[in-house]
Amino acid sequence: MSGRRLLIYGATGYTGRLVAERAVEVGLDVTVAGRDAGKVGDLAGSLGVASRVFDVDDIDGVRSALRDVDCVLNVAGPFRHTARQLMDAAVEAGVHYLDTTAEFEIFALAESKDAAASRAGVMVMSGTGWDVVPSDSLALHTARRVADAEKLTIALRVTGGFSRGSLASSAGIEDLGTLVRRSGELTRLDQAGTRSFDFGNGPEDCIPAPMGDLITGLKSTGIGNIEVFLGTDAGFPDVDPADAGPTAQERAQGRYLAIAEVTGRDGAVARSLIDTPTGYTFTQLSSVEIARRVLDGQFTAGFQSPASAYGPELATSIADTIIVDL
Repeated sequence: MSGRRLLIYGATGYTGRLVAERAVEVGLDVTVAGRDAGKVGDLAGSLGVASRVFDVDDIDGVRSALRDVDCVLNVAGPFRHTARQLMDAAVEAGVHYLDTTAEFEIFALAESKDAAASRAGVMVMSGTGWDVVPSDSLALHTARRVADAEKLTIALRVTGGFSRGSLASSAGIEDLGTLVRRSGELTRLDQAGTRSFDFGNGPEDCIPAPMGDLITGLKSTGIGNIEVFLGTDAGFPDVDPADAGPTAQERAQGRYLAIAEVTGRDGAVARSLIDTPTGYTFTQLSSVEIARRVLDGQFTAGFQSPASAYGPELATSIADTIIVDL
């Protein structure tokens, strides 16, 4: 293998295009891929890169597409339709696997590949975008401020708008119910109320949410009791089919925020806040930065979270991102 080739699957989607453009901008050896030959060819031509066309349900096609690839970055949501096929094929082929999912079940799937990926000498990481790079980095940063940390609470504050793909990926999140982690085990609560968090403009109600931090938080911090809450401007509204996603101007407006609260065995509490660019901008930068590090040989084999692989400094290495201790 070349040691430097990145395949971006789902490159013709809204987020995929942003990621592919960034990967080319920083000088990575990029191959764009997807199911639609016309769209993939047009994108490859505009970026001046190689292309491959295949459907993830064509196992032989996937294996062929990964034959001389060193890392695959999956940006094709909903990931429940694409992640398992690409993840399995990548580990089998000795190829690093990354994705930008925010779907809880995909984090659980990635975690289940730990032993196989370790044997193959490759890294498997889900959530290389806004969910969960900032919150995972923040969790580890905050946990290090407390002796004998035993409880982690994360609150995410996001703003619109959203792409069609993001909304499709979020569909069904309510079906998971209220998941938390208790003594290391995932537990479904019969009911759980909202909780208020102050992100800097006064208390805001956030709802319990089964986010990937329930998986990555344990990996990065070792804390066995975790809860995650989510606040948005107006939930996840319907999107006009004619709109692919936010414009460049809209992506440049506003901020995404997260709070981590860690409680120690002695009752001591530490709180920290992370302030980042909006989600699509952050994801464009962070997913490519992680891919770049992997291609440079900076990886730990097996299932990793962003912070377990790269520490809390990963998030603050992304432009215009800061952590503040509260």
